[in-house]
Amino acid sequence: MSSTPEPFRETVTWLARHAGFPRCRLPAEGEAMVCVAALAAAEEAAEQQRFALQRRNPAETSALRAHNLRRTQVHYKCDNSAKV
Repeated sequence: MSSTPEPFRETVTWLARHAGFPRCRLPAEGEAMVCVAALAAAEEAAEQQRFALQRRNPAETSALRAHNLRRTQVHYKCDNSAKV
């Protein structure tokens, strides 16, 4: 199967190509197995899409680095050991 997130369309295409769908049909058990496999593939595709990594934005990364640099330059260590 391809990496497209459309397992139901791929299932119908597979049935048309290999089983002669809609002219003839598979036995009920066979159709049930193919449909369950399509449901599992749809669930897996949704899960993979949910956890897909997003690409970094170079401008945002640069702005965050500059912000962090400014923060490190502003904060200094205070030494209160020389109390009067």
